[in-house]
Formats: sequence, C-alpha cells, structure tokens
Amino acid sequence: MSADGDDGTDGGEPDAESPYTLQREDGDARHVFWADAVADRVEQRDPEDPIVIKGGISPSGVPHLGNVNEVMRGYYVAEVLRERGREVRQVFTADDRDPLRKLPRTLCDLEGNLVDLGEVDAGALGRNLGSPYTDIPDPFGCCDSYGAHFSQIIRDSADAVDVPIEMVSTTELYTGGEFDDVTRHVLANQDRAREVLSQYQDKVDDDYVPFNPICSECGKITETVTDVDLESDPATVDYRCTDMDAGDRTIDGCGHEGTATIREGKMPWRFEWPGQWQALGVDFEPFGKDHAEGSWPSGQDVARNVLEIEPPVPMVYEWFTLEGEPFSSSEGNVILVSDVLELLEPEVLRYFFAKDPSKARDFSIERLDQLVDEFDRFEATYFGEVEVSEDERAFAERVYPLVVEEPREERIRLPYTFAAVLGMFDDPGLREEVARKEGHVPEDAPEWAVEAALERVERARNWARRTGNEFDYELKRSAIPDHEFDAATEDALEELAEFVAAGHEPDEIQGEIYETAKRHDVAVGDFFAAGYRLFFDEEQGPKLGSFLGKLDREFVVARLRRER
Repeated sequence: MSADGDDGTDGGEPDAESPYTLQREDGDARHVFWADAVADRVEQRDPEDPIVIKGGISPSGVPHLGNVNEVMRGYYVAEVLRERGREVRQVFTADDRDPLRKLPRTLCDLEGNLVDLGEVDAGALGRNLGSPYTDIPDPFGCCDSYGAHFSQIIRDSADAVDVPIEMVSTTELYTGGEFDDVTRHVLANQDRAREVLSQYQDKVDDDYVPFNPICSECGKITETVTDVDLESDPATVDYRCTDMDAGDRTIDGCGHEGTATIREGKMPWRFEWPGQWQALGVDFEPFGKDHAEGSWPSGQDVARNVLEIEPPVPMVYEWFTLEGEPFSSSEGNVILVSDVLELLEPEVLRYFFAKDPSKARDFSIERLDQLVDEFDRFEATYFGEVEVSEDERAFAERVYPLVVEEPREERIRLPYTFAAVLGMFDDPGLREEVARKEGHVPEDAPEWAVEAALERVERARNWARRTGNEFDYELKRSAIPDHEFDAATEDALEELAEFVAAGHEPDEIQGEIYETAKRHDVAVGDFFAAGYRLFFDEEQGPKLGSFLGKLDREFVVARLRRER
C-alpha cells in the first residue's frame, strides 16, 4: 500500500481500531498459522460473498520483492477463507493516478533488467513531473503508459508465485465512473471532510477542497479548486493550475484556469484510500507499518465519519530488509521476484512469506542456502522425516499444503550447497551421476522427482555466480587447460593419481594432497594451485580433495596425469 505524497501531522481518535491485528492479546482462538487468526476476524464481520481482500501500490518505480509482501499476505488469508467455503476476490490496486513527483534513479524493463535513468528517455519523464503515471509515456515503449509498465511487473510477479490477483487501475475507477459516488459524497461533505482531515494534517484551511483536478493545459495535477458544481453529471470543479510541493522541490503549475469533471482528477490519498474500500467493497487489507501510524488512523476516521462506512479488517506487516538494509530503488538495493526465482524454487519464496508477518526479517542473497535448508526441513517435517517440536510439526502440517502446488512424498531435494557443487559441472549426466553416488537420489526414484531435484542445480549455480562465493567455479571437463609444471610437481601429481586410482574417500584425498606435496618438496599452496589449474583453469577453488572425491575416478586419474 502506498500514498501519493500527503504529508502532515498524524493523530487519531481514542476509539480507533488498532491495525496490529496479529499482535493483540485477547481471548481469540489461538492458531498455529497467522492467516487463520486474520480469517477469524474477517468472518466475525459476517461479510457477504465474495469477500474482498485488497493490496495496492503506487507504480512509481521498480516493483521489487518487498512490494510482494501485500500480495502474499493477502493470498494466504484468501486461501484460508476459500478453505472455509467462502468466495474470495483478491484485488490489487495500482494507484496510477498519483502524480510523478521525482525522477527515479533506477527503472526496469518487463524482463526484470534494471537500467539507470540515463538509459531511457529521461527528458520525457522530466517534462511529465506532476502528471499522473497513466498519462506519462512508457519509457521502454512497450506498454500504454509509465503506470501500466510497472503495474504489469507487479502482475507478472504475482503470476510467478502462482497468486491470482485482480489488478485494478485507480485511473480506470475514476474515468469509468466507479468513483463518482464516493467523490461526489466527499465533495458534498467538504466541511466534515476538512474537520476530520485537520486532525491529521496541518495545512487544512477553509479553502481546502478534497479533490485534485488534472490541468487540461499542461496535464499536471493541481491542488487549487476554486468552485464545486454538484448539480452537473458528473460533478465538476473549477480550478487554477498552481505549484505542487514535491519533497525538497516545487513542480511549477502553468496558471491555467479551467473546469474538470470528477473523472478528470483524483481525491487526495487520505480520502482516496477509504474511497477504494467503499468502491471495491473491501473486507480486509494488509499494509506496512508506515501506514499503521500514518494513513490508517485517518483512513478509518474518514471511512466512518465522512463516507459513513466501516473500514476493512486491517493487518500490519513488518518490512523485511535486503542484506540488512532497507529496500531502495534509488540506492540500487533491490531484487525483483524474477531475479529471486532464478535462485530458488517458487515454493521456497512462498514459504518465506508464510512466516509470521509481525516479525521483521532479512532476505539475504548471500545466505540464501540457509533459507532453502529451512524450507527443506519444513517440508521434511510435514512428511514426518525429522524429529521436531510439536509447534514446528503443527505449523508444517497446517501451512505446507498452502505453500506447494501438490504435496508429494516422493519428491527429492538436493541440499542447496551440494546443488551448487553440482553446478560446477556442465554435463547433466555427470550431475545426476554424482548426486546418485552421494546418496541424494535413490535408485528407485521416479523420473519426475529426479528431474525436479536437478532443476535446483541451475538455481544454485546462479546463486554461486551472483554472489561469487566458494562454489563459483566451473569444471573444465572437455579439455585440459593450459598449464606448465616443474618436474617435482609432475611427480607429485602422478603419485596423487595413483592414490586416487586405488580408491579413497574425499577426506582421505584432501589429506593426501598435503602429504604428497610435502614428500615431493612442493609448496602446499602451489600444489593445490596446480590442481585448480588442471580442473578449473583457476588459481583457487573449492575444497579440492572433497570435490575430486565426488567425480568419477577414471576422469580424475586421467586429468591428474594430463591424459584427458
């Protein structure tokens, strides 16, 4: 959920409903899964079907992984309600009539490739500061507008994790007339609207009108309304195009005076958000903690005391960070869903969002193996394959069927770091051979399970390359890399080849590398470097003995002897 730039002092009524739904301690039934607790609260309202669950975003820039929070939190509540036999609509509003207030430093195309502002027509964006996102040309030229471009990325992100959302354009709510009744009501009750808003914003005077028309001359949104006519259909406002404050800068108005219908503009955010609740019949909406102390208090006040409706059941979720830092498009600290799914399976990402949203978490690419291991344990818990606490077992039994497409006990999960080791091999046959040799693939495993297990190898390989970690190496199997060794090193390699040919475990090979180097008076570091040169065409690499012990013995012996 996002706002279009309203600033001011926040307040709230004493009886305002706390949005900290999950943090409340009361007599409600306790559940092992947070979405069950939220679903209880929704059903306590006795809503009619379909129950409407909403999320939203202002498509101002790169829709990153953090923006998927609302999609996934809403999804789990929707699924629980569907389990209970309820019909549910999960809608996601693109607040695309918001004005572009500043130029983003980073954008992305529909394939998820991040680009700097200088790589697109930044001049076109600069000329459209203050205009609605849906009136600004798509800088990539592939969608109908700037707003449509970034809304499409959100839609694609939801599709990638198999969440069926219904995207709703706020612009279309206005232009299609769905917002007419809400907007007309707010304008008909301006005095009450001003009275309520003045508790939350400092700059609300007697001339304030809760509607921002779009200037017909320059296309920018203006905040100066001089008259309102509710007799026409649709209602109209007279305006003067004045300057707009945009953070630390001012967007100049053109001074034009004109008339606009209520379909040719927008309500300020603090009225538009509750207006969405009314127009869409929203029953539940999750949002970030910034709105818990900002827009939510005013939103529920406007809903009850201006629109005369009951606000939806709220739920605050904690933000999560990326590598310990806040997500930031301007600082380049972002990752897209499409990027994440190149590194791990969709069900692992769905599991991440199934965890308690009231707790802050870090999403670390560097430590992604820990998240995958955690998911694997969660999955094994569901199938009764590991000893766990009663709470862990109960959580897995409740949540796992919501995380995966279909629970299948015959599935195979290669340990993520082991999959990264296999990623050093280009040969798919060798990957499977080593996986079987190491006991990770049973002899009687069904073909679909083997194929699915090996799909993790490419993802782990991408992870190694993205992070440049200890697994970021590639076995040179087809040809011997260029090399030049002295006689002592060549003799040591021959002796090591004989040791490997005799048949030994990986740890034994690792120890023998040290001993062979010492017997031939070759510096240990130089001897390891010789091995890395032969197998990886590098000066360094993974734990060599352990790695060689996983390869077919005949190949290792031949390569140590420089035969193939």
